[in-house]
Amino acid sequence: VQLQASGGGLVQARRSLRLSCAASISSFSIKAMGWYHQAPGKQRELVARITDDGSTNYSDSVKGRFSISRGDAKNTVYLQMNSLKPEDTAVYVCKISITYGVAYWGQGTQVTVSS
Repeated sequence: VQLQASGGGLVQARRSLRLSCAASISSFSIKAMGWYHQAPGKQRELVARITDDGSTNYSDSVKGRFSISRGDAKNTVYLQMNSLKPEDTAVYVCKISITYGVAYWGQGTQVTVSS
């Protein structure tokens, strides 16, 4: 299974970015899709997650600013990031969870927010 992430970059504070992650697996196998971020010197943390029934959850730091969604084919996940802050700077990594507790991670995409 491969996960192809894109959409990162350098942006000024208060601007927006949209990340996408496409999985090379049938959507029927996917139970949840999510985005994590890891800043230098810090542990990887959950940013947002969406399950196969459409339920979402967000970290407190991004609630009201970020929105996670799935594409029509349901094997692509998006992260719309609005009102970006310098503290959002990190490598963002997507993850999918399939049946039997198996999970796959994509490669990271760098998001840098300048003040």
